[in-house]
Amino acid sequence: MIKERAISQLIITAAVQAYKKGGAMMVDGKYKSINNVLWIVLFLNFIVAAAKIVMGTIANSGSMTADGFHSLTDGSCNIIGIIGIGAASKPIDKDHPYGHKKYETLTGLFIVGMLVFVGFKIISEAITKFMNPVTPEISAASFVVMIVTLCINIFVTRYEHRKGLELSSTILVSDAMHTKSDIYVTVGVIIALAAIKLGAPPVVDTIASVVVAGFIFHAAYEIFKSASGILVDRQAVEAEKIERIALAQEGVKGVHKIRSRGTNDDIYIDMHVKADPSMSLGDSHKLMHEIENAIRSELDCNVQVIIHIEPVDAIKKSL
Repeated sequence: MIKERAISQLIITAAVQAYKKGGAMMVDGKYKSINNVLWIVLFLNFIVAAAKIVMGTIANSGSMTADGFHSLTDGSCNIIGIIGIGAASKPIDKDHPYGHKKYETLTGLFIVGMLVFVGFKIISEAITKFMNPVTPEISAASFVVMIVTLCINIFVTRYEHRKGLELSSTILVSDAMHTKSDIYVTVGVIIALAAIKLGAPPVVDTIASVVVAGFIFHAAYEIFKSASGILVDRQAVEAEKIERIALAQEGVKGVHKIRSRGTNDDIYIDMHVKADPSMSLGDSHKLMHEIENAIRSELDCNVQVIIHIEPVDAIKKSL
């Protein structure tokens, strides 16, 4: 219990520091909006976590308390997100010519680490309770708390995911995925409490705790897969789609060596375009802008395109 209080105090302290740092770093309208969403979600997550942990402790329910700490990690992830958004919002400088946007994605890996830590902590406590079973003292208040917090989690997930898509924010979408797992976990805990209330053995509560940990590990994997893909420059747009857009422009004879990377709202594309060797420098420059504008219009987001023009006669040589 002392360790749990220490963790809670640490998270609250981090929230205060995040508030001070976040306010000083915000320089972009988009990031201010993301920051505001994260603070709203943080407040709601702390309410949910406190309610579950307090009630779980009173009822001696390992699954409810575990679910509460799962919700607490939601809040701590929000704090990490706020700090990460503050760093990502910094303008381009000499040492960072591409900006600091990947800090937003990098925060996803910190969230993964925290989820894995909490998952193992829950499993450890579940093993202890399996060896020394304790019968939860379940009351009507227990169910009320879980149902109310479930409704809050559903609202948070939908709100954060909608805002994440609207703002093309990796951190909001990742955090919404994390909170979504909390919904399924809470439903499982409610079922476990109901089963014990109807006479099922206390081990059901321990099993529910392990299931909670399973959902936490799954959420960690999904976030890791998404964040790591961006950080290692996974293909952002299908090459076939880029080729189709480029070939639709008059004067383009062929396209190859297409590469893309980035996030949903910040994509970098480079390619080789084959054109008539008699085309003037001015016409080549115009063609490149036409291709770039067509790609931006089709993808409907911020896209930076680098095009290497080569004569159509050089097709075989370049291949």
